[in-house]
Order: sequence, then C-alpha cells, then structure tokens
Amino acid sequence: MKKPIHIIALLVVIVLILVNMSAFVVDETQQAILLQLGKPVGGIIGPGLHFKIPFVQNVIRFERRLLEYDAAPAEILTKDKKNLVVDNFSRWRIADPLLFYKTVRNIQGAQTRLDDIVYAQLRVQLGVHTLTEIVSEARDQIMKIVTEKSNALAKDYGIEILDVRIKRADLPPENERAVFGRMRAERERQAKKYRSEGREEALKLRAQADMEKAFILAEAYKKAQIIKGEGDAEAARIYAEAFSQDQEFFSFIKTMEAYERAIDKGTTLVISPGSEFFTYLKNAH
Repeated sequence: MKKPIHIIALLVVIVLILVNMSAFVVDETQQAILLQLGKPVGGIIGPGLHFKIPFVQNVIRFERRLLEYDAAPAEILTKDKKNLVVDNFSRWRIADPLLFYKTVRNIQGAQTRLDDIVYAQLRVQLGVHTLTEIVSEARDQIMKIVTEKSNALAKDYGIEILDVRIKRADLPPENERAVFGRMRAERERQAKKYRSEGREEALKLRAQADMEKAFILAEAYKKAQIIKGEGDAEAARIYAEAFSQDQEFFSFIKTMEAYERAIDKGTTLVISPGSEFFTYLKNAH
C-alpha cells in the first residue's frame, strides 16, 4: 500500500514542477515573446497568465512603458559655421517586440541604434540653421522635424520615437571665450556710449541751469535797483519835504551829522576859524 502512495506523491510533485515551469505571468507594464530553441514563435504576449513548453520554450519580456535615452554631448556644425555642443535626449517605446528582438535584441542595442539615428538627424537639421535660429527662433520646429524623421527610420527596428529634445546647446570652451570677449567688448562700447550721452546731457542741464541762474540774478538785480531807486527817491522827497518845512532845523541836523562823521577822537582838523563849518560850535559858546 505504501508503494502506490509514494508513486502518486512523486507524480504530483512532478506535475507541480512542470506546471510551475510551464506557467508564467506577464506584468501589465510589460509585453513578451516566446522563443523556441532560440527562435521567436507565436505573436506578442500581453499582460496576464500564460503557459509555455518547459525546457523548449523561454520567455523574453520587454517594457511597454515610455523609455528615455539621454545621449552623450556631441559637436555639430551650424549653417553659420559655429561649432555647437549639443546634449539631447529622446523618449521612445518598443512598438513591435518581435521586430525589436530580431534587429536590436535588447535595450542596450536599441540605444546604440537610437544614438546613430537621432544624432544623424540632428546634424542634418542643425546644419541648415544658424546659431540664433537654433537657440531661439526655430528650435521647436527643428525638434519636430528631427522627431518625425528619426521615428520613420526607427520603425525598421520596432521602435517608436515620440519626442526628441535638446537639453543643452553650448559653444565649445574656446568659442565661448571668443564669444564672451565679443560680448564684453560690445557691452563696454554700449557703456561708453551711455556715459558719453550722460555727460552730454549733464552739460546741457548745467548750461541750462547756469542760464536760468544768470537770468534769475539779473532779474533780482534789476528789481533791487528799482527798489533802491524808489527808496532813494522817497528819501530825497522826505528830505526835501522836511527841508521845506524848517530850513534852520534841517541845516542844524545835517551839520550835526557832518560833525559826527568828520570829528572823531584823535582827529585833527586844520580849518579857518571863520569857516561856516563851525557856525553851530561858535554859537554854542
């Protein structure tokens, strides 16, 4: 009785092992193909549970998701003969796993092929545009053309290229120094121009200010002279009026003022005693 039980248990184990070796699962992010003795058989296998012939068939899985390839920077000559170091990347996916396996085998092989295809198209398209167009004006249109032409060539390898973009576009170091030198010279020229224009404007403003100052001073002097003249006239009128009212008193006041100005401490006067200058001094005795 024990022998048949052992045989059944052995058969069950063998069956389980065979089932385990036969069944395989393809994830929803993957797609697969079956190889039988190294050659693809059947079609593309989608997500889910599947079976294969043990020891004869094996499964090769490929990504269904978008993949990205970041190419190494490379020099490209523009239409205006400028060397440009271009750093680009591509977004792509495996569109036909069977063709992909037959032509490039794996991701590494695909990236090598993409490098050749994309670089060739970039070199062609950038070569018919100037540096200014590449970095500003026509960049989007250039990338659209590169993507379309690269995708058309990549279809032969079961690859679909969805987008090609320039990550960086720099001049080589020696060109950068020359460009920076020209930029610096141009900025210095502009700075000198602005300084010259500033000095010219400053001279105009100073000349205008000096002219306005001279005009203001002349007007002020004119008004001062007018006011002074009017004051002198008014003073003369008052003196004349006062003189006409009491000539003797006016003569006395003017003589006292003359004494004050002429006779000071330590002053010596040599004058005739009969001079009218001493009239009021004589009368004081």
